Amino acid sequence: MGLVVVLLILALLIGGVGLFMEGLKILLVIAGILLIISLLTGYRSYGRRGI
Repeated sequence: MGLVVVLLILALLIGGVGLFMEGLKILLVIAGILLIISLLTGYRSYGRRGI
């Protein structure tokens, strides 16, 4: 019975870490998209000023 509890806790920890890493990957993709959009809009507004 003790072994089952230990294995269950290990499975929850590993699954939680996997879910956390998946969330980090999604956040990284969103941050990259926002960075590209901000660079493009900043470049366009910089070009309009003619400086």
